[in-house]
Amino acid sequence: MFRLASAMLKLRKAVPDDIPLILSFIRELAEYERAPNAVSCTEKDLHGDGFGPSPKFRVIIAEWNGEPAGMAFFFYNYSTWQGRPGIFIEDLFVRSQFRGKGIGRALLARLAKTAIAERCYGVRWEVLDWNKPAIDVYQHLGSKFREGWRIMQLTGRELNELAESSSTRVSKDKHRGRARAKR
Repeated sequence: MFRLASAMLKLRKAVPDDIPLILSFIRELAEYERAPNAVSCTEKDLHGDGFGPSPKFRVIIAEWNGEPAGMAFFFYNYSTWQGRPGIFIEDLFVRSQFRGKGIGRALLARLAKTAIAERCYGVRWEVLDWNKPAIDVYQHLGSKFREGWRIMQLTGRELNELAESSSTRVSKDKHRGRARAKR
């Protein structure tokens, strides 16, 4: 536990009973990021992917004087250049009434400590270009933008089209190979 400004901050690992809270944080973050209808994640998704036999993510919950204040939702990535895992923060969220109290910094510090303990090369995350308050905090902590890199993403229809074109091409290539072999 941390004492900040005469209040008590508690950081703890999420447990399955936290799933409704985690989903609430995700939806609140989507609202803040101007995409309130973008969340299709369900409690069932979170349970199976985070608290099943092979967890895909972890969550640290922040409580301020016993009230849920925020979370860090993270998982491993891997650097082939470093030959070590890293931590990728998918969501770092602090509810508006708790912002400015050092909770986000405390969550980042916990993840930095976790990264060191787990022999990770570092911690990465994304920030929206319009979110100047967050950018200012992150830069104040010493984080830097990765110069020259842009984030790419393939989802939805385009993801399906690419997957289908790959299987169609493989199928056609297999048939061509068989036809040649019969000659």
